[in-house]
Order: sequence, then structure tokens, then C-alpha cells
Amino acid sequence: MNATHNTYEVIIAGGGPAGSTASTLLAQHGHRVLLLEKERHPRFHIGESMMPYIEPVMQRLGIDWGEGNLRKNGADFIDEQSGRQLSFPLQNRYGTYQIERSVFDRKLFENAVGHGVEGHQQEKVLHAECTQSGVEVRTERGVYQGRYFIDASGRSALLGRKRKSIQRLENLGRFALYRHFQVGHSPEIDAVFATGSIKILLADIGWLWLIPMTGRRFSIGLVVQQDNPRGISRRDLFQRYIDASPLLNTLLKDARPVSEMQVEADFSYINERRYGLRYACCGDAAGFLDPVFSSGVFFAVKTAEFIADRVHLGLLNNAEDDPRLHATDDQMYQTGFRTMQLLIERFYRSRLIHNLVFEADRHPRIKQEVTALLAGDLWQEGNLFQQGLLRGRRGRD
Repeated sequence: MNATHNTYEVIIAGGGPAGSTASTLLAQHGHRVLLLEKERHPRFHIGESMMPYIEPVMQRLGIDWGEGNLRKNGADFIDEQSGRQLSFPLQNRYGTYQIERSVFDRKLFENAVGHGVEGHQQEKVLHAECTQSGVEVRTERGVYQGRYFIDASGRSALLGRKRKSIQRLENLGRFALYRHFQVGHSPEIDAVFATGSIKILLADIGWLWLIPMTGRRFSIGLVVQQDNPRGISRRDLFQRYIDASPLLNTLLKDARPVSEMQVEADFSYINERRYGLRYACCGDAAGFLDPVFSSGVFFAVKTAEFIADRVHLGLLNNAEDDPRLHATDDQMYQTGFRTMQLLIERFYRSRLIHNLVFEADRHPRIKQEVTALLAGDLWQEGNLFQQGLLRGRRGRD
């Protein structure tokens, strides 16, 4: 392949957490990387609540991810009808935060550029062709040549939707409604910011989140597990469930909305063709899960780490054209992804919250193992609860 200014070793579509992570790690390995982002940072995004096991990846990237963010101590599961509540502490080996995604995503993108990545914004990838001899990527501005292509295009899932390999996951949330609120001071509000914990409120239609953020803002969302009820708009549905929550009524009494209500649909899916000849998909382009356990950004940066390190080895050994390059790492990804998928299914279908979570204090080992999963420790040996989840799935497959 002839070297020109449009020739790179790796071309990446998508400048969110997955793409920025993969590009930074590859640049640290010494590769020439082009990172293409269709929008311009900063841009609004949900997924503000982080898992602790993101921290080792942030350390590799050289990111101070706590700067300007609110420390997250844990996750509080609340059933307001019964009055039951249980908190899972998440501050142990690694710390974690509630972040503002527009700021965080821009920091990751700029960090990639600072490591030598060539980053283009407002340049949408239209087509990527991966052949035995190389990669050709066409955008709105031009054509680029490379040795490898990484699809980090988020829920647009460039390759997955083109190849019709996106498989919807049933029994999880269908769509989410959310917006940000500016709040003042009260003993109840101050207590939420003091802990920094995400609150997950059970509802007959799904669940609600409350995430405290810097600047005395709350991110409030409603995840609906069924089709939109007839006879009510999504805006009115969102307000109905806020009004039905005593806690949210107290905390939002004098609040001021600072964003429009947003809608995210087509929630949970898996891309069944996550890697192949000179390409791999990471982050939401590989799969996306209902956000009840805050796994979105975690899977984005972890899959990016897996892929970047493996692509580096492939390029060094001139083996990047091996269509099975990511087979071993993908098995690890499936273990983690399926674990969280099954945990979410149980959250919705088997009264996990009532039968396990609210009883977890009576079973210290189980609480410890569930807490490990909520922190992102998905590949440890000896987690009997996780093993039981996966055995149950294999028994149905």
C-alpha cells in the first residue's frame, strides 16, 4: 500500500469513550491512528454514572478522571412502596465518579490528540471496506487507507447495521426518558450530594435513576420496560412517574429543568459479528445493555482496551489480516456482557431486588459478590453468584 497523507495503520470511526480509548492506546504503542468523530465535542450524552473498574484504563490513558467530577460512593436501590432500601458501597480498591459526559468525552478525545492521534471532528464515516489487502474508509470529506478498521461508532453501529448483525435483546428496557435539573439546598438534597451515590427507584413500568452531578444538578431518568402506554405522551409519562415518587417530589420541589427531555430508544442489543477480516467493533458498536447497572462506559473502554492491545500485536506480527485475531478477547467480552445481561434480566423478571438485593445484608458473601459485579469486576475467579448466573444461561441455551 502506497504511503500518502491519507494512509494510516488504524482508522477508527467514533470519538466517544471507546474510540478515544482505543486510539490513545494504539498511539502509545507507536501506531499512526486516524480518529473520526461525526459530531463536535462537547456534545450531550447520557451514561453519567461510572463503575470503579474503569479506573485502571484511565490510568493507562493518563487521565485524571476525578477532576471536576463528583465522587460516587455507591448505588442505592429503593422500593418506595414497601419502604425497603439497600446500599451497595462501591469505593474500595478503585474509586469512581458521577461525570458530565460532554466534558468527559471531550477530555478523552483531546487526550487522544495529545498522544499523537490525528483527530477529525464533524466528519462522518459513510463506508468502510475491509479486504485481504487493506482497509478503505470513505467519509463526507475524503477517502482514507489503512491496515485496520475499528468501529467505535456507538449505537449507530456502522458495521453491525450495514451487515444486519444487530440482534435485539428482549426482556430488558425498551426506552429511556431523561433530563437534567438544577437544584438548590435542603438537608435532603445536601445528603444526596454528600454521598454521591446513584439512586435506583423501582417502578411498575421499569425504574428511575437519580444521579447527583457537579454544579448542583440532578440527572433524572425513567427506563420503561414495555411499549409506551396508550393515551399518554412520553413527556407526560415521565412527569407522572416523577410525581408518583415521594423522594423525587422532595428533591425536585424547587428544581429548575436545565435541559429538554431526551428520548433514547432501541435500547438493548448485541452485534453478532463483532470482529472479522481487518476490523473489530468496540463499545456500543459491539453491544448495548439497559443502563440499570451503569455498564455502558465500562464496556466501551474495556472493549477498546482489549481491541487496541490485540491490534497492536497483530500489526507488529503482520497478522492483522487474521479474521480470528480477537477470538480469545471476545470470549472474555462475552463472559462480562452476558453476566450483566443476566443480572439485568433477573432485575426485571425474577424479583431479584426483593428476593436477593433487599436480603443481601443477611448473606455477606452474596452481597460481596454482587457488589463486585456492580463495580465491574467481571473476570475474577471464584464469584459463585456470577457462576450461577452463567450456568443458568447455558442450561437454557
